[in-house]
Amino acid sequence: MNKLVGILGLAAASRNISIGETIMKDIRARKCKFVLIAEDASANTKKKLEDKCKYYQIAYGFIESSEVLSKAIGKFNVKAVGILDDGFANKIKINLKG
Repeated sequence: MNKLVGILGLAAASRNISIGETIMKDIRARKCKFVLIAEDASANTKKKLEDKCKYYQIAYGFIESSEVLSKAIGKFNVKAVGILDDGFANKIKINLKG
């Protein structure tokens, strides 16, 4: 998990993430390569993001809590993050699996 947090921090520092309402816009524009959703996000938020990702064929995954996600990118109360870079997206996918 520490490696995943580090990768998210680097992605945030290099401005290769999307948070808030811009995630939906970036998914529609196919800019997002991967979407990371907090397990404790509301059911409505999860459903919206999952459906949008499935429709636009964008990979997505879940992280244990919004607290971990928020700390990783240095923001407060973040429920989902869109990764805009292929390299970061691939590293996050690998770290979520293993």
